[in-house]
Order: sequence, then C-alpha cells, then structure tokens
Amino acid sequence: MIRLKELMARGTEFLGTEWAILGGAMSWISERHLVSAISNAGGFGVIACGAMSPELLDGEIAGTKALTQKPFGVNLITMHPQLNELIDVCSKHEVTHVVLAGGLPPGGAIERIKAHGAKLIVFTPALALAKKLMRSGADALVIEGMEAGGHIGPVSTSVLCQEILPHVSEEIPVFVAGGIGRGEAIAAYLEMGAVGVQLGTRFVCSHECIAHPNFKKAFLRASARDAIPSVQIDPRLPVIPVRALKNREMENFAAKQREVAQKLDEGAIEMAEAQLQIEHYWAGALRRAVIDGDVESGSVMAGQSVGMVKREEPVAEIIQELVEEAAHALGSR
Repeated sequence: MIRLKELMARGTEFLGTEWAILGGAMSWISERHLVSAISNAGGFGVIACGAMSPELLDGEIAGTKALTQKPFGVNLITMHPQLNELIDVCSKHEVTHVVLAGGLPPGGAIERIKAHGAKLIVFTPALALAKKLMRSGADALVIEGMEAGGHIGPVSTSVLCQEILPHVSEEIPVFVAGGIGRGEAIAAYLEMGAVGVQLGTRFVCSHECIAHPNFKKAFLRASARDAIPSVQIDPRLPVIPVRALKNREMENFAAKQREVAQKLDEGAIEMAEAQLQIEHYWAGALRRAVIDGDVESGSVMAGQSVGMVKREEPVAEIIQELVEEAAHALGSR
C-alpha cells in the first residue's frame, strides 16, 4: 500500500482525496448520488454536465454538496452554447476542479474558470495538444484511449501513454483513462508516470448509480467485444465516434447521420448546428437507455472494460478492490 500511495501522491494532493481515482463523467449517470459516493469512498467524483442548462447544473452541484463534504469536480463540454454561464455556476458554488472535454476551449473559457481559483483538468488526445493546453493554463491532463465508453478518439490508451507520458508527466499531473477495469492496469500506468486514473464503466453497476436495472443488466451480460464504436456515414460530417453496446440504436444512428447530412447538403443548417444536432441526439438516446431502461432503441454507452463488470456492488467496494489489486501488483514486482 505504501508504494501505491507514493506513486499516487501528486494525484491525491492535486485532487485532495485519499486515492487518485477519478469517476469518469457519464451523462445522466454521473449525478449527485454516484458522484458523492465516489468522493465519500476516497475517490474523486465528477458531475457530468453534458447538455444540462445552468439552472439544472446549479441544482445538481447543490444536491451533491448535500451528500458529501469531500472534493468533487464538474465536467463541462466545450461546445455547450452556454459554457460561460455554466462556468459561472461552478464559480458560484466554489467548485474546486473543472474538467473540460470535447476539443479546444473557446477564447476566455480557461481564464474564466481559473479567475475564481478552480483547478482546470483537460482531455488531450495527442502530445502536441497536451503541450498547447499546458501553455494555455491547464493544471492537469487526462489521456483517454479509444477503449473508453462514450465519445472516443482513434488511438488506444497504451499507445497514448507511451506517446505523451514520458514528455509531460514531470511537468504536469496526468491521469489515464480508457479500458481500465482492474488494479493491475492502474499500477502499470502509475509506473509509467501517471499520477492517477479515471474509470467510468466500472462504476455503472454500483448500488449508488441511478441507471435503470435494464441498463445495468446489459453491462453484466456484455463482453469486451460487445462494446463497439459507431460508424461515420458522411466524411463531411465529422461525427466523433461513440463506443456503446451493439443494439438497434447503432443502426438508428446511421440513419440520423444521413438525415443531418442531407440538411447540410440543402443548406438548411450550418456545420456547427449539424454537430449540435448529433450531440443532442446522443443525449436523448442515452437518456432512453439510462433512465427509461430502453436498451434496444437507447444508447448503452460502455467501455471495453465492461466485460470486467461482474456484479452490482457498493462504490466503496469497487474502489477498495481496485486499490488492493494495484497495491498487490506493485508489491509483487
């Protein structure tokens, strides 16, 4: 355990937690109950703002504060049309860490976040972008590989880590995400220079997660091979692929892309609006699965580590198991 704590020390100090384990921000799932449970168990819960309005985020942060005294963060999507207002809500509540996802932040967003003393965590899919974000004022990075659930890039976690960690890990805290389901993987990434990790899929089947029983059952039945990326239909419509369990919804999404591409052809919508329509489509499809339990015509977003989700259990037990596996792996080196 001592070695694990040593390797996580920069991460735990940065987050203010016992363990440098971030909860991946999953729309509809990473809300007050799961977020507070992760923080209360010694990890770092992160609220998924997703498509929320500033009013909804305001209520969610207040609700989370009522359930935990421990630190937690808020994940904001850079393309949200009300990004500045969402940042102001985080500032009002004195949120300690803001996580930005979904591309380069628009002008002024980073300054706005840091003006109120919040630490900024950003996702980086490449070394050049990591360096650019560091120059722009990022306080920590998340490297997320394509094994992750939800929106993904084209490169695997292990390759990204080799590409990025040796060049930046001494200058800035780096967390690794994507396909992590066991403590042995956590140990390996820490030894490569990461200060901690982020997991989403492993927490979906926790008792505290509000996902519909059908959604959780789909996870418990699935293997790694069932979590597949969506297909891009039209090269002019740069749709970021989404990894989810294969079902009828994956076919429906192809039809939705064709419909949006046709509107682009006709000049009925601009590119930015086209991308926003796709985002809203995903938010709706995910809600159908997570909240309503429709796992056929809803989107069951899951990472490839889904095959390691074997039972429903409390968040505290999941974190304890990961920590013990990591400590044991390090001890047996």
